[in-house]
Amino acid sequence: MDITKISTIPECGSLPGASRGKVVVGAKQLKKAVESGRARCVFLAKNADPALTEPIEVLCAQRNIPITWVPGMAELGRACGIEVGAAAAAVVD
Repeated sequence: MDITKISTIPECGSLPGASRGKVVVGAKQLKKAVESGRARCVFLAKNADPALTEPIEVLCAQRNIPITWVPGMAELGRACGIEVGAAAAAVVD
């Protein structure tokens, strides 16, 4: 099963699925959310450091959590409603 897809997120605060739950931003918080089973979908920035994104990608694959790749950190940050870039974000319960 391919759980990876490419997405563009054009608007501030427009992270898909965010209206149904809470958004977690940042690699450390995201890893905790995935490990605890709270993450429903994960968003990773294509231009983020692979040292940050690869372990998350592996963890998501192990737990069958869908990953959406976003073109850039700035775009992902805007989609999360923050003023700085984000390497990773997740919608959680």
